Amino acid sequence: MRIARTLRIVAASAFLLLAACTTSHILTGTPRPPIDPSQVRVYYGSPGVPFEEVALLETSSGAFTYGEQNKTDSVMRKLREEAASLGANGILFQGTADSYGGGGVSVGAGTGRFGGRSYTSGGVGVNISPRQKHGRGVAIYMANPPPEHRAPPPPVE
Repeated sequence: MRIARTLRIVAASAFLLLAACTTSHILTGTPRPPIDPSQVRVYYGSPGVPFEEVALLETSSGAFTYGEQNKTDSVMRKLREEAASLGANGILFQGTADSYGGGGVSVGAGTGRFGGRSYTSGGVGVNISPRQKHGRGVAIYMANPPPEHRAPPPPVE
């Protein structure tokens, strides 16, 4: 009985950890067969060619990702992987935001009496989880994506 209870607690904890690291999408177009995430390019504005919107994407860096650059890298990697799983070859990046929260310290104490004896206990809890970074983008599909290294547009005079 005790083993079954412990296994349920471990399974629930694992589920919560995995749920905190998920990437979600809302389909707004037609998904295609999955592609390699390295083929997904990120655009910070219009790619300049016709495209079809496939899905709205949201993700987070994860509960145990430390360092701003690591958080951003994690968000971008997860957005690319989700877009690739839908067959999208591009992402219109919409930005990132930091979550609220962070670390904290808690202190507790208690006393009790049982069987003629008194008991006293105390405890300290420390939370060092970093704040997560959340990212959003639109997964897109382009039949003819622009060349990867095209020349910059001429300056406007």
